[in-house]
Amino acid sequence: MKLRSIEEDVWILAIESSCDETAAAVVKNGREVLSNVISSQIALHTLYGGVVPEIASRKHIEKINQVIEAALYEAGRTLEEMTAVAVTYGPGLVGALLVGVAEAKAIAYAAKKPLVGVHHIEGHVSANFIEHPELEPPFLCLIVSGGHTHLVIVKDYGVFTIIGRTMDDAAGEAFDKVARAVGLGYPGGPKVDKAAREGNPHAVEFPRAKVGGSAYDFSFSGMKSAVLNYLNQAQMKGETVHVPDLCASFQNAVVDVLVSHTMAAARDYGCTRVAIAGGVASNTALRAGMQAACEAEGLALYYPSPVFCTDNAAMIGAAAYYEYINGARAGWDLNAVPNLKLGER
Repeated sequence: MKLRSIEEDVWILAIESSCDETAAAVVKNGREVLSNVISSQIALHTLYGGVVPEIASRKHIEKINQVIEAALYEAGRTLEEMTAVAVTYGPGLVGALLVGVAEAKAIAYAAKKPLVGVHHIEGHVSANFIEHPELEPPFLCLIVSGGHTHLVIVKDYGVFTIIGRTMDDAAGEAFDKVARAVGLGYPGGPKVDKAAREGNPHAVEFPRAKVGGSAYDFSFSGMKSAVLNYLNQAQMKGETVHVPDLCASFQNAVVDVLVSHTMAAARDYGCTRVAIAGGVASNTALRAGMQAACEAEGLALYYPSPVFCTDNAAMIGAAAYYEYINGARAGWDLNAVPNLKLGER
């Protein structure tokens, strides 16, 4: 894909509401973040042990106008100065997505601005562009979040080839389920990561699943089941489980699989640059493991700051910039697509 020549600056007002974060940002030329406002619902959903879709949608409705106004204010810009309005339209929770899509369409229509629909996972990949101006395609990217675990070749801006994916649970989903099983609660990923720092990663050797016929696909269901079986056996025997050791051992197994698959793909595809993205990309053990592996292989590693790993609108603005300058425009019939696949339009 050859990028079009743009002489004037492109200002994107971006909106993200795919799950339980109501977010808006102003991004200049795809790489410079002028504001990144996030209204989190974590405290609310913690009461229920996970995200409740109906509650998330209602909270988005309450917060979205305030978040957009705050993003424009912090950026020191007006809606009239924006070049385009961008919004996540999938994948995600359908009710949550609809709030953002409806808002973006209304704002774009009223302000007579172009509308750009953005794939949520493309946004996660594009988060790497914000803090790494030297990073350009092609590169290998591991996307790890609560709903997705993908290994992709980023061939160009917005152009992906998926070479690996999870066959069952996503890595982040497995973290959440294990956290719930050991009583850490929601959100599981950060709590397992914190507990694991006090534990022995080799206290329990959990299995590393391999998917037959594919060297790059993932499976975390068996690993999660192994943790649950370990807990059940300990309970039946009246043994005390040391939670930090269990978390460290589980996390070590997940990281081992993620890193080994990524390194195998980098070697096989001749990639010299590796990026990680998604909520689990903020996991300290994954960052350390990937850094060590990349240094051993002589590869350059890129990852976003934690604020750009979890759901945010700045990453949507970064992705939207490259979509916009290559002519992508959404119609007023843009709709939420909860099961949108990477690479679909």
